[in-house]
Amino acid sequence: MNSIREHLKAQAAQITDSAGERFPSKGALLAARTELRTKYLEMMGLVDLAPPGERPAPEVTVTGTTEKDAYVIERLYYESLPRLYVTANLYMPRKAETPAPAVAYFCGHSDIQKLHYQNHARRWAELGFVTLIVDTVQFGEVKGHHHGCYSQGWFNWYSRGYTPGGVELLNGIRAVDLLQSRDEVDPERIGVTGISGGGSMSWWLGAGDERLKAVAPVCGTGTLRSHIAERSLDGHCDCMYFINYYGWDLADLAALIAPRPLLICSADHDGIYSIESIRECYQRSQKSYDLLGASDNIRLIETPGPHSYHETSRKGIFSWFFKHLCGKDVPPKEIDDVDEYEANDIPNDELLVYTSECPPPADERTSVVQDSFVPLAEPPDITDANGLQAERDRVVAALRERTFRHFPAKPCDLDYREEFEYSGGNALFRRFSFASEDGWRLHGRLVMPSGIERRRAPVLLYPHNPRYGRWQADEIWAGFDLGWHRVDFQPRGVGETSWGNELAWHVRRASAVTGSTIASMRVYDILRALELVRGLPECNGTVVVAAREELAAAALYAALLDGQMNALALSDLPPTQDVPSNPDGTGAALEMLGVLRFTDLPVVAALLFPAELVFIGNRPGSYRYAESTYATLGEPGRITHVKGLRDWRARER
Repeated sequence: MNSIREHLKAQAAQITDSAGERFPSKGALLAARTELRTKYLEMMGLVDLAPPGERPAPEVTVTGTTEKDAYVIERLYYESLPRLYVTANLYMPRKAETPAPAVAYFCGHSDIQKLHYQNHARRWAELGFVTLIVDTVQFGEVKGHHHGCYSQGWFNWYSRGYTPGGVELLNGIRAVDLLQSRDEVDPERIGVTGISGGGSMSWWLGAGDERLKAVAPVCGTGTLRSHIAERSLDGHCDCMYFINYYGWDLADLAALIAPRPLLICSADHDGIYSIESIRECYQRSQKSYDLLGASDNIRLIETPGPHSYHETSRKGIFSWFFKHLCGKDVPPKEIDDVDEYEANDIPNDELLVYTSECPPPADERTSVVQDSFVPLAEPPDITDANGLQAERDRVVAALRERTFRHFPAKPCDLDYREEFEYSGGNALFRRFSFASEDGWRLHGRLVMPSGIERRRAPVLLYPHNPRYGRWQADEIWAGFDLGWHRVDFQPRGVGETSWGNELAWHVRRASAVTGSTIASMRVYDILRALELVRGLPECNGTVVVAAREELAAAALYAALLDGQMNALALSDLPPTQDVPSNPDGTGAALEMLGVLRFTDLPVVAALLFPAELVFIGNRPGSYRYAESTYATLGEPGRITHVKGLRDWRARER
């Protein structure tokens, strides 16, 4: 294969093919439900969410009202977290049963959200539903960010385990808390709907909050297979994806929504959701409903045209909510549609929550919520061998379960092939290739200095960096101990498997949504290269990895997982994985899914004790932590500083 696009398409297809197939019986699904929801909330970054009974209703500030014949609008904001303020309009029907059913309505990606979608909220109120129309972080009255990885190059979001979809989910959960706190609302009859980003939000909230009694996403449904194969991913905002530790597709969320009513509405010529993928997602979602004996509670409405509402979908949703929230069987044809001509009947000034008299709170965190939403790991205080081992075990277990879960359960055969040998200078060279993972054949070179050629000796292993040339290994190990063999190889994305800068942005996003990253793939490649080198007849069992820049970061994790490293020589080591890259996807690929929740590079370096750490050239100040830990633990650990690899001499083992 050796094609990143084919690899990612295969990964996405595998995930989609398993969606809806995880549970053989109703009992198995029900038994797994609590664990599934815990995993889902984790993938959304909500790792510390208290259950409904243990959290108070959000603090609400009403800044004004607008009176109409059929309804009253309250302009308000609420706190979903301390200082995370969410702007919304609450439409309350004047003539409605009390308490009334309610609708949480979530907007698509419009920069005039409450204005653009007011006709929907108005129509719901006219039908007797209390309706809360909620702004998104991206286009709220205080602007936040949905496009960190999409256009800013903030790929450290993946390392943080952060998705803006998680913030929107939390804001939605707190919106339900708000609705349930209102005397006008029947807390047992609340539904959720919305289009585009609001369609995704309907999926998110339906799966994340069991209090929603009816769910109706519009133009927010498709498969991961289609997102990658058709590259519709490239047109999707970051809020449309969870951090996919566990290899889920959208249809897997149906196992959390079922048996509650789910109406999927989608257009048949949607440019970011192909109709084939919509149908497949629906069919796979049906499997959970069939298991629970609730086949009548899921339905698909296909509408003609592009990414948009249609009379059929709007009236279908009204009818669906009447049935499942009100117990009334009202056919769509008997319900008046939204009046498109009155879409902006109420001017924007009458819908805005913040005004000159009531400006946004000065302490708002909406614009920077990505920096604090997911709690990150603090460097542990390691004082003895037991503490070291406990922290190492904790980190390795967490990484294997989430960050590196995509590693094959059964590694493929290395299929080592010697391609040819040649002599040059004072060495014998052997070009070889090996299979790192199914579909990936990587190339490398064994260099055996004159005098020890074909004899057993320690090996220096160097993984190539994508930003240097063909002879980069020779530059790194120039002048190094001639009593060592040398191996260099090209991990994925370097040399013969490179994909070029024009694909960099797509590859980084597509890797993440299918459960891996470029950096974590390279960790696996280094681990397989270590396995290969240790099995060479020319290797005496001692292997040291030398690496630079982003490959140095990958080498740290490979050494941690490997647990047998004698020494690690690192040049131009990144100070942390919590750094952005370039908007076009170029730059050091350091991101690994959720890694910063568990550890960071300086801590990983410390956890390698007693392996010798060799810092080549200047090392970032953040690694004082590793040096301090090594000093506390003492011998046999050692940290060495050298100007170049030629200046280092390995200790006898």
